[in-house]
Amino acid sequence: MLDFSKNFFELFGLPIAYVLDTEQLSERYRELQRVVHPDRYANGTDQERRLSLQGATRINEAYQVLKDPIERARYLLTLNGIEMDAQRESTKDTAFLMEQLELREALEESRHATDPYAAIAGLMEKINRRINGLVGQMAVQFEMPTPDQLEAAREILRKMQFLQKFRYDAEALESELDQTS
Repeated sequence: MLDFSKNFFELFGLPIAYVLDTEQLSERYRELQRVVHPDRYANGTDQERRLSLQGATRINEAYQVLKDPIERARYLLTLNGIEMDAQRESTKDTAFLMEQLELREALEESRHATDPYAAIAGLMEKINRRINGLVGQMAVQFEMPTPDQLEAAREILRKMQFLQKFRYDAEALESELDQTS
């Protein structure tokens, strides 16, 4: 079975790094799932079935964390001894916060635009570009992480969380518009 003491990277046989080969990650996920899939242990002992289920759960959790750039950054910070409270921590970058206010206003205005879907799509494109830029910055911070770089990664993560929340809100507005049309 699995060694539950391994971190998610070790579990997948990957180097502990922010930049991952997503194809390799997916391939390892499928391999590990085949090994521990509960159906393989349907006729096994209670302990084997329980361990299989725990293994499958751990593999799913690890895969979800490693494939998401925001969750992967949070996990890497944890591995480096930095715990973040996503609900309580906020960026101190006032220019970024002002940009967020402007984006929120633009999102609210898009509700009343001639073509609200196009307005939302434009905002989403801008957000996705911004997130991709932050992903690139994050990769640099984890190359040879020093305490200063880890703190910089933490700040980048705070910004990524803001942008992710905005993306969810934009998607929610699209759903709301779908239901009212």
